[in-house]
Amino acid sequence: MPLPLSVAIVCKNNALTIGRTLDSIKGLAAEIVAVDSGSTDDTIAMLERAGARVIRSTWLGHVKTKQMALEQCTQAWVLCLDSDESVEPDLAREIERVLAAGGCATGETSVGGYEVNRKIFYAGRFLSHTYQPEWRLRLVRKGAAAWGGLDPHDKLSLITGARVARLSGDLRHDSWSTIAEHLSKQVGHARVSAESLLREGRRTSGLRLVISTTGALFKQIVLRSAWRDGWRGLAAAGSAAAGTLMKHVILLEKQNQDPSGQPEQTS
Repeated sequence: MPLPLSVAIVCKNNALTIGRTLDSIKGLAAEIVAVDSGSTDDTIAMLERAGARVIRSTWLGHVKTKQMALEQCTQAWVLCLDSDESVEPDLAREIERVLAAGGCATGETSVGGYEVNRKIFYAGRFLSHTYQPEWRLRLVRKGAAAWGGLDPHDKLSLITGARVARLSGDLRHDSWSTIAEHLSKQVGHARVSAESLLREGRRTSGLRLVISTTGALFKQIVLRSAWRDGWRGLAAAGSAAAGTLMKHVILLEKQNQDPSGQPEQTS
């Protein structure tokens, strides 16, 4: 029998990846809730064939759209997935084991959610060091969590005093098929991030641009040992640093524009 579990997904034109997502949760959950923001490919048809309840909505931003999907779920537990993420078999078994035991791997009732480790799958293999570990809260009790953060960097957090535990197994992330695609996505994310920071009154500087970009590269190559993933890890680390650079460049430009939207003139 399906578990007392809802799967919440937000999507738009994700036919290339959402099939794996849906296959990975087949038979696992009692319901699939998908908020679609205007797909024109086969995404909606694929969701409907999988038995998902599809809610059509305008794009509200990463945080608000994911919160909408979360609130539409009806089961006691909710698994929040992106449309390019899929549950590996070992993680699926862990979810089954925990929910079959009432949602508490240790027998305690204070657990309100579980973090899972997300691993990027790129060019035929997992990146075992780059971005690792990447613990994300994804399995939560209904009503115990909410989405927050600044677009596009959303974050699911518990809003109760319950405890967060961790599950073994991996959440596969098919974020991009090529580095060129990764860089292209980074441009959009950098723009949205810069706009979010500007609205929050956050500012940057030339010095911060240099330090943050260098720090992002150092974090992945040295602290995360991205080099151990070979050329894949080095390419992903370079793309991460490029994304940081673009965010600060865009923010630097926007914060120095006059109200008309034109860059300030300097003599």
